[in-house]
Amino acid sequence: MMKLIHLTDPHLVPPGKTLYGGDPQAVLAEAAADINRRHADADLVVMTGDLTHWGEPETFESLKQTLAPLTPPLQLLIGNHDHRETFAACFPNHPRDANGFIQARRKTPAGHMIFLDTVLEGTHAGWYCTMRRTWLAERLEEAEEEGADVFLFMHHPPFDIGLKHLDQMGLNERSAFWSVLAPHRARIRHLFFGHVHRPVMGSWRGIPVSSIRGLNHQCWLDFDDPDTAWGSFEPPAYAVVLIDAERVMVHPHDFKDDSAKFRLDDSPVDDWANAYAEA
Repeated sequence: MMKLIHLTDPHLVPPGKTLYGGDPQAVLAEAAADINRRHADADLVVMTGDLTHWGEPETFESLKQTLAPLTPPLQLLIGNHDHRETFAACFPNHPRDANGFIQARRKTPAGHMIFLDTVLEGTHAGWYCTMRRTWLAERLEEAEEEGADVFLFMHHPPFDIGLKHLDQMGLNERSAFWSVLAPHRARIRHLFFGHVHRPVMGSWRGIPVSSIRGLNHQCWLDFDDPDTAWGSFEPPAYAVVLIDAERVMVHPHDFKDDSAKFRLDDSPVDDWANAYAEA
């Protein structure tokens, strides 16, 4: 059994600053502490982009310091709010492909974990150019040759999720992207993405997909006003992903939830639960 932790969109700002009134660094530190406390045995922690809000060098440095206490191994992706070269300067040992994109592949007992760079600086929409598609095609062919399962991680979803203001900022070049995946569809067990600040689960062209809430702020689920992006402070979350030969189980965890916890066989109040048990 492989245990994977999926976080996304911390949107860090320079130390001492706030974002929409929230403190992204404090929330990320809480998330890291909670992971260490509950899931120090995780095989990998993956953060799928928008590590910072404006990509300043001091903010990436703050990210590095905040994540330093994390016990499990860490894999970072960049998002549309990040700056690729600034990230690379702060994380010089983080893997890049031959063309300088923040792309990597990890071989694990569960399969090949492939991490994609969907950023085109200057736009919030996602891009996946010919050079990146060539790199991905080679990684997928290697998995095919080894008979390995594939798990994809990216910031921008390559499909609409049904919220217009977010779908306008999804991945462009979708047909070209799919043409790379299609020959290997049977090997792709799951696609994890960020960007949307929503818990989203479903499938795309038969591939199971999921995302999770961001850490500092969320995008409110609003189908009535599709042209307006509404934010919210729904609780931040990370996902605990359990993988074996038969299953990929994704458990969203609202790690800051302070609601009362109680035993289901012992109601905290004298109500029907106890009355029925005593009958």
